Amino acid sequence: MKFTLSWLKSHLTTDADAATVAEAMTMAGLEVEDVHDPIATLAPFTVAKIVSAEQHPNADRLRVCQVQTVDGMKEIVCGAPNARAGLTTIYAPIGAYVPGLGVTLVEKPVRGVVSNGMLCSAGELEQPGDSDGILDLPDQLQVGTPAAAVFGAEPVIDFEVTPNRPDWLGVAGIARDLAATGLGTLIDYQIATVRGGFACPITVRIEAPELCPVFAGRLIRGVKNGPSPEWLQRRLSAIGLRSINRLVDVTNLIAYDRARPLHVYDAAKLVGSEIVVRGGQVASDTGEPEHLIALDGKTYALAPEMCVIADAAGERPIGLGGVMGGESTGCSDDTTDVFLESAWFDPIATAQTGRTLTLSSDAQYRFARGVDTASVVPGLELATRLILDLCGGEPSEVIVAGQAPALPAPVAFDPAHVERLTGLTLSDDRIADILTALGFEIARGSPWTVTPPSWRRDVEGAADLVEEVARIEGYGALPSTPLPDQGAPSRGVLNARQARVRLARRALAAIGYAEAVTWSFTRQSTAALFGGGDDRLLVENPIASDLDFMRPSALPNLIQAAARNAARGHADAALFEIGPIYLDDQPTGQRTVIAGLIAPHASRHWSGNGEDALFGLKGDLMALLSQLGAPVASLQLVQGQNRDWWHPGRSARLQLGPKTVLAEFGALHPRVLKALDADGPMLAFEVMLDAVPEPRGARAKTRGPAQLTNLMPLSRDFAFVVEDGKAAGDLIRAVAGADKTLITDVRVFDVYRGQGVAEGHASIGLEVLIQPRDATLTDAEIEALSAKIIAAAAKTGAVLRA
Repeated sequence: MKFTLSWLKSHLTTDADAATVAEAMTMAGLEVEDVHDPIATLAPFTVAKIVSAEQHPNADRLRVCQVQTVDGMKEIVCGAPNARAGLTTIYAPIGAYVPGLGVTLVEKPVRGVVSNGMLCSAGELEQPGDSDGILDLPDQLQVGTPAAAVFGAEPVIDFEVTPNRPDWLGVAGIARDLAATGLGTLIDYQIATVRGGFACPITVRIEAPELCPVFAGRLIRGVKNGPSPEWLQRRLSAIGLRSINRLVDVTNLIAYDRARPLHVYDAAKLVGSEIVVRGGQVASDTGEPEHLIALDGKTYALAPEMCVIADAAGERPIGLGGVMGGESTGCSDDTTDVFLESAWFDPIATAQTGRTLTLSSDAQYRFARGVDTASVVPGLELATRLILDLCGGEPSEVIVAGQAPALPAPVAFDPAHVERLTGLTLSDDRIADILTALGFEIARGSPWTVTPPSWRRDVEGAADLVEEVARIEGYGALPSTPLPDQGAPSRGVLNARQARVRLARRALAAIGYAEAVTWSFTRQSTAALFGGGDDRLLVENPIASDLDFMRPSALPNLIQAAARNAARGHADAALFEIGPIYLDDQPTGQRTVIAGLIAPHASRHWSGNGEDALFGLKGDLMALLSQLGAPVASLQLVQGQNRDWWHPGRSARLQLGPKTVLAEFGALHPRVLKALDADGPMLAFEVMLDAVPEPRGARAKTRGPAQLTNLMPLSRDFAFVVEDGKAAGDLIRAVAGADKTLITDVRVFDVYRGQGVAEGHASIGLEVLIQPRDATLTDAEIEALSAKIIAAAAKTGAVLRA
């Protein structure tokens, strides 16, 4: 929204300059974006007269002019075809910045003749007008007159309008708020009624009151259209609007002056004597929607939820209500009779029409935010008076169809709320003065009854009234109250869950995984692959069509992320994510998981594929759980019970019991990968962080001193024969528990099946790492420890291989 300082002063008596106005607007809650002052831009330019214009000795199209300027007589080379002796124009001295060219003038020869300045066209000064030659100004202008005075240049204020304040889309509304702040006195122009000289021959019928509850109009015959007067053209061009003709310019002026959009129809182009307001129609035989060629020259398909203005007994569309008129009834210089429209269109329907058709106009912008419901007839009367003043003619009586929406409801208001909510200590009279200046009606009592004006439908409660008082009194007047002393400041200690999330993030990053941050949504068909798909978790208003469901697992997003990386030449993905998943079979419906994924097919190393990669993933998972303080030694590894997005023969779960599942891991099912357009294989794990128990006494205990020894560790290898299919983890736990003081680690280094091992059995090679504590172990002590290891293994059914 833009306006000039003189335009504002036509509604506000004030001596404030543009900077002061902008400051007052900011303090009143209006977001000023820019104050453009063309007077400063045009300061170097002044009026000059050409005394003589001779042919340039070295160029056919150039003239050497002797010019009388504010700096005395100057010789200037000019290439304009209209440069001649006696011409009054604008002179730019050496050193001036020419905005239309984006250059600063310097003294230099032009074909051998030095030009001591420049004679300017309208375009070079960014002014409206013909730019084929230099400016041709009236002869009565005196040499040295500032160019800003010649063009009537003045500051333009540009600001952003918040959606809840449509009254700020008119200069009169801004003036009202500024007057309330004390910047000046509001000039309250009463809109006089223009009496009609005859009954309006055009009637209006509203078939869609939900789209347009009220429609007013009148016929004005005998008008004379044409170019607008200079004052009107300047007012519109200063804010970036192009002058079209008097009739259209009047509607544009009132839209920006009073936030009241209007429209004029050429009455001679209307078919029939009735205008019908209805929704868009669809042909019953073909199902094709009707179309409208709008004033912008484009054709739009009209839907039933759009407000359509039609003639020919409602058959022919001639406009989109609240958005744009039709080309068929547009006004031209030949128009003599016009039908003037002033209506109120539903804001939501108007906004949706603009979005559907990608069509925006000044009218649509205002109606979508809510035009003053009480301005229908006053806006019509104001436009009638301007048209009669500029175009002449004879008006008919006003016709009104429908009824305007009800005025805003009164609000019960206790003026003591102002101090309670803001700390401002204001008298009741001061509060009443502010609200009255803003257009509110007050009936004092206990409490007050405050009725918002018709243009303030955003005010719905007492807190809204307190905000109005605070912004007009000035936010700078709010008292500075220090916060109460809360004692020692918080040391920022994380809670147990936050600490475990940070620990997990660091542990996985240290292993070599890269963290991914993905949406908490996915496609419903994708969720169905991972046990989801119930409509209860369907998003009603998704941010994208493929993100319409709350994810039941973090794995689909990681799979798709890895696939996108692979498609761009980075197939060796190792990703993890920590975040929420949403389950429809859980009491709370939300759980926090730690998910990891690797794509081993990308590795060219001999050990990067097959079982080695799967065991590597398991090692990463066990290391993570150990870092989180899970009872790793007590975990049960169960196969064959994973859900169906896991590979049935290459996946397992870790649990403390059937009801306490900590994690699932393994290879993802090829069917799932194919559905997600991902090349397999892919290995993954998913840890239910909420199910991982905290270490006992973890919050009370602190880490003791490190127990370091200067003795060298040693290792011993054992090969045990076990039944094929028996979990090696059970054997490892048994061996590690043979002597928890000396044995620090047990690792599998070989699995053998074949000659020398009975069928149905396997030989598992274990490396046992032994760390002496107080003294070097003797052979007898080592043999005794070996016997303990063999005995512990025997309890699991393992036999030492001969």
